[in-house]
Amino acid sequence: MSILPDSYLTYPHRHAGPDHGHYPAAPLPGRPPIRLPGDLSLGLWVVVPLEFFPLNPSGQPFKAPGAMQTPYPDLRHYTTRDYGNRVGAYRLLKLFGKLGLKVTFAVQGAVAERYPALVRDVVADGHDICAHGWDTDSLHHSALTAEREQHYIQRTLEAVTAVTGQRPDGWISPARAEGFQTPARLAAAGIRWFADWAHDDLPTAFHTEAGDLTALPLSNELDDWQILIAHARPEQELVAQVSDAADWLLAEARAQSSPRLLTLTVRPYVCGLPYRVKALEDSLRGVLTRPGCGGVRPGDLTSG
Repeated sequence: MSILPDSYLTYPHRHAGPDHGHYPAAPLPGRPPIRLPGDLSLGLWVVVPLEFFPLNPSGQPFKAPGAMQTPYPDLRHYTTRDYGNRVGAYRLLKLFGKLGLKVTFAVQGAVAERYPALVRDVVADGHDICAHGWDTDSLHHSALTAEREQHYIQRTLEAVTAVTGQRPDGWISPARAEGFQTPARLAAAGIRWFADWAHDDLPTAFHTEAGDLTALPLSNELDDWQILIAHARPEQELVAQVSDAADWLLAEARAQSSPRLLTLTVRPYVCGLPYRVKALEDSLRGVLTRPGCGGVRPGDLTSG
């Protein structure tokens, strides 16, 4: 006999399938195939976060990955992050130009204010821009008031728009953190797609009470910070993991006659370092030179 109260087993968000109403349970093999530009079998979507890390983060409700770690002032980590926006990002831009690859730069509002020339250079090179929240210490979570979260969203969109001249229609939250109402507030602000949920390998129609979004699949695991910093793996393992993922996804695509997506997050202060950029080049080139593989952009994944 249980000594727990009956209320302990009551979960107000319980639904059939995924416990929410944003999208139905739909195993991948049973879904209709998507189509990628040029009838690609495998699309490579690369996201580059342009982040600002405050020197004295509050760490509420948690510290974002990459945040300051040692007692204030943690100049060792702060200046490394600053190096990413001052030097590493330009090294990545040069590499993408060499490969003929267009990627998505996820720009925080504080970066748009502090590094406007960098953001303009990204746009000038023809890359996509999405909003990435205000900074890494302004996380979205359910304890935020509606007014505070809406302020974060609007302030970010206004700052990025002021530099680029175009209001972003895509969003990735800082640290991929959300509250229960974040997707609806993004939809209400005019956002069309977001990439916070890592629940799939393909785009998903995502319903909210304020309008529908497309949830783009951005892997939490194929991420240079996760592999090289959090797991402290050697650079060649990044190459191996990207290659293994490409092989497996291509085999699935051909077996099921439905394209797949390979997504990779690359940070300027991680893979923009001179001893890592060659491993990144090998990773990207290894995918792009496979038959049936090519780069894709959010507009390729959200149309229709």
